[in-house]
Amino acid sequence: MCLVHIVILGCGRVGSLLATWIDEQGHSVSVIDQESSAFRKLGSTFSGTTVKGVGFDRETLEAAGIDRAHAFAAVSSGDNSNILAARVARETYGVPHVVARIYDPQRAAVYQRLGIPTVATVSWTASQIMKAVLPTNASIEYADPTGTMNLAEVPLAEKWLGRNASELEIETGAKIAFITRYGTTELPTGSHVLQEGDMVYLLFHPDQRVAVEEICLARSTGSVSPNSGNGGQS
Repeated sequence: MCLVHIVILGCGRVGSLLATWIDEQGHSVSVIDQESSAFRKLGSTFSGTTVKGVGFDRETLEAAGIDRAHAFAAVSSGDNSNILAARVARETYGVPHVVARIYDPQRAAVYQRLGIPTVATVSWTASQIMKAVLPTNASIEYADPTGTMNLAEVPLAEKWLGRNASELEIETGAKIAFITRYGTTELPTGSHVLQEGDMVYLLFHPDQRVAVEEICLARSTGSVSPNSGNGGQS
């Protein structure tokens, strides 16, 4: 395993958990926070470095080893601090992998277009709740910031079981990104047969969502017939 150095801004619940996971995997990790009391969340077994200071301050970042960092994660409670620190890490120190947690999804989309990957906390949480309360509809896992592509887990009607994955792509016009089966993720081939319990993740344009849902759930006149097959031809 290739061991790397990672710098994390923010030692709240997310930052401390992330730092602990990274530390347990043997990587080098430094955690920055303005409150020294926040470092108590790391526990007694944490072997990384803690740095008290402002996350976008160069002296603080350099004390955390930003100049040798493989990645930088800004997960403090402030959008402005996260974005400023992420930009300094990327533009001043050339850190190759930078991500920032942003509470405002509109701002997150703007910064993602500028080349800073973001996690929009509010929209992600909402989408996960929607997935739990609306299990029969397509669950959007990822929406491209440009608004041209969605990745969604789409449930399948019984009529699709035993059919080839390529048939689903032909009839929906979507692309199967991957399928999760019995806890294992697979990249399907054209001859991949869909089975009960499969979790199918499709890529499609947002405008296609309703049509894709209805075909997958066999709810519309365009839904599949039990007798259709052989590449989607009846």
